[in-house]
Amino acid sequence: MDETAIPPSESVASLSVSSPPPPQTSSSQMSLEERFRIVRSVGEECIQEDELLNLLEKKPQPVCYDGFEPSGRMHIAQGVMKAINVNKLTSAGCKVKIWIADWFAQLNNKMGGDLKKIKVVGEYLIEIWKAVGMNLEGGQVEFLWSSDEINSRANEYWPLVMDIARRNKLPRIVRCCQIMGRNEQDELTAAQIFYPCMQCADIFFLKADICQLGMDQRKVNVLAREYCDDIKRKNKPIILSHHMLPGLQQGQEKMSKSDPSSSIYMEDEEAEVNLKIRKAYCPPQIAAGNPCLEYIKYIILPWFNEFKVERSPQNGGDKIYKTFEELAVDYESGELHPGDVKPALAKSLNKILQPVRDHFKNDANARELLRRVKSYKVTK
Repeated sequence: MDETAIPPSESVASLSVSSPPPPQTSSSQMSLEERFRIVRSVGEECIQEDELLNLLEKKPQPVCYDGFEPSGRMHIAQGVMKAINVNKLTSAGCKVKIWIADWFAQLNNKMGGDLKKIKVVGEYLIEIWKAVGMNLEGGQVEFLWSSDEINSRANEYWPLVMDIARRNKLPRIVRCCQIMGRNEQDELTAAQIFYPCMQCADIFFLKADICQLGMDQRKVNVLAREYCDDIKRKNKPIILSHHMLPGLQQGQEKMSKSDPSSSIYMEDEEAEVNLKIRKAYCPPQIAAGNPCLEYIKYIILPWFNEFKVERSPQNGGDKIYKTFEELAVDYESGELHPGDVKPALAKSLNKILQPVRDHFKNDANARELLRRVKSYKVTK
């Protein structure tokens, strides 16, 4: 290694929110409070709100990092919720770097570790986000393939990974294995031990100000903040963790790609959506932990700004809900029945998904990508 090179900890510590300001976006017309409200609304949890406010005040275009393993067909949380969140962030002036974690999927043995298949899945996922309405205009969203980026700047990336690994004990890294859908009791390969150190390094490698990932990724994001303490870096990445939608069946805390009944896929046909919602767990008068109501809260209301229930006059007539709180009151009182909720939910979901279906039917490249992805066996 070149002895004159800047040590990874020092190069990371030099990153600052006082970087030269980028060209102004339309968000420059927003007040600081409005930008904060929009960005904060993306996360179920924010670490820390005062740091987020300070960042937005000092940096006109903060960098948000989001990443995903290309590991199979895309479900609606990954498709629609990510599009909603990305569009909120860009509307508030953020730049979003979406990390296509192909090497990470290989480390985690997705698609049997076949990188060619993983890349096909990655291309398919990008096609879905384009079709569903992720705002990709103006260059505020950038898709980056981890293998390409790491190879092109290996002399920057790997010393950083090594520095993070050197500063942490093995049990601390193993506790982060939840980010891979694994737990501490699983039999882990050596490759899967690399994974948390690499994901932690990604945050600094991408010069991210905000980690915009799911609650299941929280531990490695906290590891990144602790690393900042170790290297005496003042500006820590802000953690903005979004909500995780449950599976559609009772007791499923998280959607499962290997269980088609647990989630709706982005290219599911209308009849498939209707059937899955009809069979979904939706206990009467219980709003907490009700997957159908969670779909309404986190997908339908943010997308349409309302939820319309169509009923006969004998059953109370049509009603439009503008807030989840209003809906929950009616549901818990019995005024709103699962028999009212499910058809209205299915209809709203089908409206969102129709452009995606059309794209995969009418675009030859997208159609071939979907055919290939469907042919792959999903591995845990």
